[in-house]
Amino acid sequence: QVQLVESGGGLVQAGGSLRLSCAASGRTFSSYTMGWFRQAPGKEREFVAAISWSGGVIYNVDSVKGRFTISRDNAKNTVYLQMNSLKPEDTAVYYCAATSRSVATMTRGVGMDYWGKGTLVTVSS
Repeated sequence: QVQLVESGGGLVQAGGSLRLSCAASGRTFSSYTMGWFRQAPGKEREFVAAISWSGGVIYNVDSVKGRFTISRDNAKNTVYLQMNSLKPEDTAVYYCAATSRSVATMTRGVGMDYWGKGTLVTVSS
């Protein structure tokens, strides 16, 4: 019932910045916890960041803490991931996800209700 479409990926040099967007359809968007996962070549998908429906609870994985910022604009049905100081190890397909459950649940990487198709981020050295 909810569709998620990511955009904003691309090729950047190490130290550069990108902002990913996730546009969501659905009347009940604001009630969902939203987050970002990523999958590098040859690796499993991993959790990156999440934000509660109210914006009051935010969690970022340690590897991106201080560099990435997740935010949401419920009026526009959009979630963002601002990525600064990018490193080659950030190279991955980034996926937007939604769950009716909590941020804590999302950090465990289980119970997703919806997934986007992904957007590729490539960081060169």
